[in-house]
Amino acid sequence: MNPVLAEIYSTVLPAAPFLIGAYVLIWLAVLIFILVINNKVRHAEQQLMLLEETLSRQVRSSEDLE
Repeated sequence: MNPVLAEIYSTVLPAAPFLIGAYVLIWLAVLIFILVINNKVRHAEQQLMLLEETLSRQVRSSEDLE
């Protein structure tokens, strides 16, 4: 093996577990962020549907009173 490559590999490979761990943590953080955002969007959609339903009931009841 080329001595220059051997020197590079000897300095890079000991840090590989830390690099892999950092990537795992980053991907885990991104996944958790996506799940939290998805949960909030779903909750907001449910609230919007409830609001639309309540508003349509109020409009119907006010039309019935006229």
